[in-house]
Amino acid sequence: MTDSTATRRTAVVTGASSGIGAATARMLAAEGFHVLCAARRADRVEALAAEIGGTAVVCDVTSEESVAALAEVVGDRLDVLVNNAGGAFGSTPVAQADSDEWRRMYEVNVIGLMQVTRALLPALVASGAGVILNVGSTAGRIAYEGGAGYTAAKHGTQVVTETLRLELWDQPVRVCEIAPGMVKTDEFALVRFEGDEEKAEAVYAGVAEPLTAEDVADAITWMVTRPPHVNIDELVLRPRAQAAQHKVHRVFE
Repeated sequence: MTDSTATRRTAVVTGASSGIGAATARMLAAEGFHVLCAARRADRVEALAAEIGGTAVVCDVTSEESVAALAEVVGDRLDVLVNNAGGAFGSTPVAQADSDEWRRMYEVNVIGLMQVTRALLPALVASGAGVILNVGSTAGRIAYEGGAGYTAAKHGTQVVTETLRLELWDQPVRVCEIAPGMVKTDEFALVRFEGDEEKAEAVYAGVAEPLTAEDVADAITWMVTRPPHVNIDELVLRPRAQAAQHKVHRVFE
């Protein structure tokens, strides 16, 4: 980073090309952070970085080489890391599960999170008041039919977060997790169902107000801007219509 940005609070947001990641990058920038927008799609992160005065970094969190390049851009000091990169692929029962889909989910939601955290932890410690915020899911707490691969991966996100907090107990780094419930973004369900718009829309059918990416980004921004002695261990966020994973108020006319 340049000398002009080195004196500002800095944040890395992975998976910043769309959805919760992009919304979080925008809100952190509005709070005065210089945001490093990290994602695989160069055109999207470059446009976002230009919009918010941040830095675009093309990064695949599942690649150690790519993550090492991100760490080089970050340098010696970092205030906030938002491990947002993740995803769900498929919704088949265990008996018909696709091994490659499960590997992809574990690679991005668990291994990728670990690799980015490991690479950037020295810079977070060096800040004297670093924050690691992992984006989990209510799927990391409750199982549901057809979701075993994703719920297993997001349970992994939760457990890595809990373990990291124990391991860093004497370091100047806070470790937090946000676990959103039903969030309607442009791509999450479409990616999960391989572009099948009908299946993607069915997830939110009849729900007047699912969470938006901005709702989650607002909560993330609040969490990482608490005073340095305040750690928000975990925050579960659902729309009012979703009382539980299996109990959603839907109205069909």
